[in-house]
Amino acid sequence: MPQNLIEKIAQRFALGLEEGHQVHSGDFISIRPAYVMTHDNTGAVMNKFRTIGATKMAIPRQPVFTLDHNVQDTSEANLKKYAGIEAFAKEMGVDFYPAGRGIGHQIMCEEGYAWPGSMVVASDSHSNMYGGLGCLGTPVVRTDAAAIWATGRTWWQVPPVARVELHGELPPGSTGKDVIITLCGLFNNDEVLNHAIEFVGAGVAHLGVDERLTIANMTTEWGALAGVFPLDGVLTQWLRSRAAAVERRGPAGVPSDADGNGQHPRLNTTRIALVETDPLGPDPDAYYAVDLSLDLSTVSPFVAGPDHVKTMTSAVEMAGRNIPIHKAYLVSCVNSRVEDLAAAAQVVRGKQVAEGVEFYIAAASSEVQAESEARGDWQTLVDAGAITLPPGCGPCIGLGTGLLQDGEVGISATNRNFKGRMGSREAQAYLASPAVVAASAVAGIITAPDGLEGVTPAGQIKVNPKPEKTAGEVTILPGFPETIAGELIYCRQDNLNTDGIFPGKYTYIDDFTAQQQAEVVMENYDPEFGQLVREGDILVAGFNFGTGSSREQAATALKYRGIQLVLAGSFSETYKRNAINNGFLVLDAPGLVEEIKHRCGDDRLTLRTNLKAEVDFKRSCVRVDGKEYPIGAVGTAAQELIIAGGLESWVKIQL
Repeated sequence: MPQNLIEKIAQRFALGLEEGHQVHSGDFISIRPAYVMTHDNTGAVMNKFRTIGATKMAIPRQPVFTLDHNVQDTSEANLKKYAGIEAFAKEMGVDFYPAGRGIGHQIMCEEGYAWPGSMVVASDSHSNMYGGLGCLGTPVVRTDAAAIWATGRTWWQVPPVARVELHGELPPGSTGKDVIITLCGLFNNDEVLNHAIEFVGAGVAHLGVDERLTIANMTTEWGALAGVFPLDGVLTQWLRSRAAAVERRGPAGVPSDADGNGQHPRLNTTRIALVETDPLGPDPDAYYAVDLSLDLSTVSPFVAGPDHVKTMTSAVEMAGRNIPIHKAYLVSCVNSRVEDLAAAAQVVRGKQVAEGVEFYIAAASSEVQAESEARGDWQTLVDAGAITLPPGCGPCIGLGTGLLQDGEVGISATNRNFKGRMGSREAQAYLASPAVVAASAVAGIITAPDGLEGVTPAGQIKVNPKPEKTAGEVTILPGFPETIAGELIYCRQDNLNTDGIFPGKYTYIDDFTAQQQAEVVMENYDPEFGQLVREGDILVAGFNFGTGSSREQAATALKYRGIQLVLAGSFSETYKRNAINNGFLVLDAPGLVEEIKHRCGDDRLTLRTNLKAEVDFKRSCVRVDGKEYPIGAVGTAAQELIIAGGLESWVKIQL
């Protein structure tokens, strides 16, 4: 069966595949990513690493530490934390980038860790950004990061893959930020939720690498797990330019794993030539769950918000609404590169930031700031009244100087504008391109740069029927059952969040026992659940189960209550990772869920169906009432975790 690009990269980085096994969406596989990045959360991962009994890195060159989130905090406690992470990096032989070098995702791109055709993960949701360089970048949770440190690998379920065809060319004044805001707003009904995305089409060639990085970064906000652009001439030229830049920088700037001649270990002409001669691409007849298209010529500057990324309005229309702003931001990993700063500088040149407006700028990295300064753009922004912040995160995640206060309105070139994200919950945040942010800072209201017009975007979507499953029987490890059986208990709600499953008021009670977790499970969703559920039940739930916060107890509480496994239309990927990392199996079974929804209706929050189900792991199906419904193949990577009782226990066994 043909493979798409995502499946091919996953195949390349999978471990322990049976001979002849071809990786496809839905497969649980063991992966050894090329790199795993952690930032300020490295300290928390260090604690997990030690808890599982690890004493050394399995592959010292695989982890990368970047300090970037709380760089404005110079308190004794934070400096001590940073010093501890740096000392640990030195002890373990890990590549380390100190506060001030820049945002981790930008560093991963600048230093050649994110590489076309490779797989790189990070304990941060915006690792999608690496897809701008043709790299499968995807997030993992902290337990995964600790497991990778200790063993070099973790597990991954290959997601469904969507193809986004871009055609045409952006009109003057429109940018990559406008493309991704348009995609988020035009296709805003979870069309790509928990998918990986491949960007294709003639329009890709008209997008620069900085624009691709912006689009890939914000596929996170679109709901995707990855967003990958192809390797083409634009990208290889960028790689060559970047290699030349690090060569000019000299050995002093090269990380410790450079060769004896001082050549950069990743960004070098030999490696670029290899990727050019052996590019990875999809097979011609590869399957995609969804096909979308966007005509770039119909993309104009848009503003997203307030409070939601998927609500968009043209910048021209926003100007007519006369919405005053208090703060403007040109910061974060999505839009603080050289071209972004240049676009903003062009707008403000010869002008001043409006009275009563604070305009904050921070470069994505120290190298970006140095180049912007050399071009004169940085000084242009400062002369206009911009307030400078150090290279790193900050107000984008509600840290440091310049946060939104009660009643304030801000416009930002960042990637998220959720209520309370950038300060007060009583403030409003809008997202836009650097040029729109700069124009708004000067005007004092949300507006578009002079001369731009609004256009109605043109896009299409097609959902493709899933091909008939041709995979053979799954190998079952000793200790893992071939089948399990139980009665289906049905919770009908789609988008059932983790607070409904495990109430937040119990989350930070450190001595809350397994029995107590079991007693309060589903308390916020349905108080009757505790009386209806029986040990040994199989929970069948709606779509996007476990959305919301990342609390692990939303998975463990169901496990402790005696639920054998959860079958849902789909899951929040974070919920799925937390469940399987705790030895609790959750599986996508959309066909079964649709059937149960049709049979049982929505009169009750929780319903005992009186239906017996048999889950056949060897044949990857669920049997109910004489009918079979397909599930993803539970490969040996997932089986090992369930047998061990979770990822931490599995790591201890490996050690």
